[in-house]
Amino acid sequence: MVLVASGSATSVAANSVSSDLAASGQFQFTGKGVYTLIAKASATGLNVTFNNGGISPVSDLAIPFTGTAGTISIKDNVIMSQMLAGGKNELKFRNTTGGAITVDYMLYFDAVK
Repeated sequence: MVLVASGSATSVAANSVSSDLAASGQFQFTGKGVYTLIAKASATGLNVTFNNGGISPVSDLAIPFTGTAGTISIKDNVIMSQMLAGGKNELKFRNTTGGAITVDYMLYFDAVK
């Protein structure tokens, strides 16, 4: 299992969309395997979109977990865990509120042989 992208207390400005948070990593392109997205926002109103190879298993989904930055749990804050064919990874957050919101996130990839 490899960590594709992660961040702690990543700020998303009011009424905006973050840049692609998986774009600059070593694992921007991955193969067939299980992808697990974990996220926790500081407040309600933050949505997440994850694309892999042109497929969007998570498309503008509200993050249901909120709390203090740095307290994300791999076991308790799973947004999705799904087998995908692979390709380019794209991860973005959209703030639907009038104030900045922070998010802790981790995107894992586990290759299938």
